[in-house]
Amino acid sequence: MKEFIKKLVKKIPVAFTQNQKYDKQTLQIIQKVCKPGSNCIDIGAHKGEVLDQMLKYAPSGRHYAFEPIPVLYNNLKEKYANTNCIISDIALSNKTGTSSFNYVVSNPSYSGLVKRKYDRPDEQDTLIEVKTDLLDNVLPADHKVDLVKIDVEGGELLVMEGAKATLAKYKPVIIFEHGLGASDFYGSTPVKVFELLSGCGLKISRMIDWLEGRPSLTKEQFSNIYQKNSDYYFIAHQ
Repeated sequence: MKEFIKKLVKKIPVAFTQNQKYDKQTLQIIQKVCKPGSNCIDIGAHKGEVLDQMLKYAPSGRHYAFEPIPVLYNNLKEKYANTNCIISDIALSNKTGTSSFNYVVSNPSYSGLVKRKYDRPDEQDTLIEVKTDLLDNVLPADHKVDLVKIDVEGGELLVMEGAKATLAKYKPVIIFEHGLGASDFYGSTPVKVFELLSGCGLKISRMIDWLEGRPSLTKEQFSNIYQKNSDYYFIAHQ
């Protein structure tokens, strides 16, 4: 039986087990950060898995969720129709207007403003047109932000550039993805991300390090982790 289990574990893709780890850590961070009245933002809301947890642990907060893929957006609008969630189909960026958007029909979680690297062969994608805007523009004035999740398949720097005023003013905790095979297709680098967040008064840590009270990352450490691709989810914090 032990040998069978060992063989079974070996067949589980590393990315799958890594994503399970990040999902668990994300939930732990939400539990730790959120108070009943905390306001959260889910950027790249997909099916609402993270938004569900934001609602659970901050039931009195006002939450904004952004998802530009039409079918997912429509599902979210229906799912959260009678909640304190505001659902938008805007693709958050650093520009206002419209843009082509690479919709990966066979694997929507790979979709984004720019086509990224695919880990699986024979993905089916198509171009759609979406609205773009800055988070700084679409949030109501003086809307305090406590927690942000950004999962936009490489476009996180664009989102942050369009949210600098909000991030600098409220310094929310930010859970974000930043990894090779996605962000590099946008011309993003860990140095650019680090310097933008640092300019907003935020530090960067691996999620597990923050949860266990270890020091934040230096610019060099963050860059090394990115180049080695040993982690691709992080937390920004004061």
